[in-house]
Amino acid sequence: MTNQQVVRIPPAIIVGDLAELLGVTAIDIIKELMKNGVMATITQTIDFDTAAVVAADLGFAPEEFEVAKAAADLAEASDEEAAPRSLRIVEEGEGLTLRPPVVTVLGHVDHGKTTLLDRIRKANVAGGEAGGITQHIGAYQAKGPDGRIMTFIDTPGHEAFSQMRARGAMVTDVAIIVVAADDGIMQQTREAIAHVKAARVPMVIAINKMDASNANPDRVLQQLTEVGLVPESYGGDQVVVQISALTGDNVDELLENVQLVAELQDLRANADQDAVGVVLEAKTDRHRGIVTTALVQTGTLRSGDTILAGTAYGRVKAMSDAAGERITEAGPSTPVEILGLNEVPPAGERFVVRKDEKEARAEATIRQRAIDAGQETRAGVTLDSLFGEIHKGNVTDFNLILKTDVQGSIEPLVQSLEDQSVDEVNVRVIHASVGSVTESDVQLAVAAKAVVVAFNVPAEPGARRLSDQEKIEIRDYRIIYDIIEDVQKAVKGLLEPIYNEVQDATVEVRQIFRVSRRNAIAGSYVREGTVTRGARCRVMRNGAVIHEGIIESLKRLNEDARDVNAGLECGIMISNFDGFEEGDQIITHHMEQVR
Repeated sequence: MTNQQVVRIPPAIIVGDLAELLGVTAIDIIKELMKNGVMATITQTIDFDTAAVVAADLGFAPEEFEVAKAAADLAEASDEEAAPRSLRIVEEGEGLTLRPPVVTVLGHVDHGKTTLLDRIRKANVAGGEAGGITQHIGAYQAKGPDGRIMTFIDTPGHEAFSQMRARGAMVTDVAIIVVAADDGIMQQTREAIAHVKAARVPMVIAINKMDASNANPDRVLQQLTEVGLVPESYGGDQVVVQISALTGDNVDELLENVQLVAELQDLRANADQDAVGVVLEAKTDRHRGIVTTALVQTGTLRSGDTILAGTAYGRVKAMSDAAGERITEAGPSTPVEILGLNEVPPAGERFVVRKDEKEARAEATIRQRAIDAGQETRAGVTLDSLFGEIHKGNVTDFNLILKTDVQGSIEPLVQSLEDQSVDEVNVRVIHASVGSVTESDVQLAVAAKAVVVAFNVPAEPGARRLSDQEKIEIRDYRIIYDIIEDVQKAVKGLLEPIYNEVQDATVEVRQIFRVSRRNAIAGSYVREGTVTRGARCRVMRNGAVIHEGIIESLKRLNEDARDVNAGLECGIMISNFDGFEEGDQIITHHMEQVR
């Protein structure tokens, strides 16, 4: 009995799948079932107890593999508190060696991020030609000034950075934030800094374009203090390097500082074990099939290994490095391109090595069933849910994202909110800015397990959709005191029943009809949802709210209508408003109790 092969069987399994899992024919399974008095076809489902008896009769040692556990495993990485290390695995014991740091470069779109990456590639690419590296792979390795290897991840921006974090993929060890000396810190830069802070990843600020005639680094240094980063030259601890990516000035100094910041983390991994890593990107190639770009975080990945990434699995048929050269193994912090998976895994999915394809396929099937059953969905992030986690001792940081209508509201609100901290709970406003709630804000909330507070600003339709999908709460307020009171109650567990705004329709104004001096009809097209007579609404122009009221009149083909669906035209009159302009948006909504 000691030589019995252990098989993990879910609580319910189809007869055909059990046969595949055990490596026997469906006829063999049906025969065993009949011996035990169970009549079942190849497509019928049997419970664990029945499947376990059959497996035992065929010489296997059955072990229950709970779907709920599989679901928890899927969500485990995203539910863990963000850590300042890039590996979720705690590396202990013997065999640990230093590994190269993984570096991500972020910044505003025209501040020189790409130029800096190109400069590092051309000057310092390790093991391969400089040109065309990123055509092979979205990551590469380069040598620092002292000859040590560094791994660079080429991401599209801070949203991709947080999307990976939201899936539990803490990839980055150090982030370089690029700021143009002639332009200063822009909104996108502030967002990037907020995302990196939320990830608790150390950062190095690169003030770029020092060769520009209107470069003003002192202005940038001052702006850094405004976002909570005090440069070393001002007596703080934030590393700042003034560079020119175009000429190469001080780029080596920048890399030296990145290596110094990485050394403080003492990044180590055990290369003598099965590989664990993360999917950076994946696609289907017409000639090569499914191509997966992955980063090995610990262990060593070898050609022929069977890997599992979410519900995707397969044997590593071929593996190449950043330069496109074929390799047979890849150690910690090495980016590789892999061929052999059966489907495209999502970016940010963790991959692990399994014993063989049969085991990987069985686990992938269980995970897929967990997803289909909806059991893998993580709990939503709301003020109420955070209160529950706080009092279980699972949360010590109460994260908020603040969006306001005017700049003057930010500082007093941030101060007032953070003053609500108590001994057990630290209230943190991880990002605050002016303007409507965007998808980027929601993505940051997902990654940081935060609640979005919207003060006198709307949420963009895309942000609402993403918040519904990710179960992130966007709380709308008109009075500052209400925000303070609700956060205070959340920390103390005194929240009253709450109502959320639910968007019903998005309408585009295409033509204006004047019916009198004080009345106007908006000839409109319903883009999304259903617009209803009597519904509350707001009129938007260039992303700003210009009026809130009620739809007093709704007409369709010159006839009064109770409601008009998406894809149809209609005429709309709104209470106390006649200042329509072509291109305005009308958003209808209602309040819904959520707790």
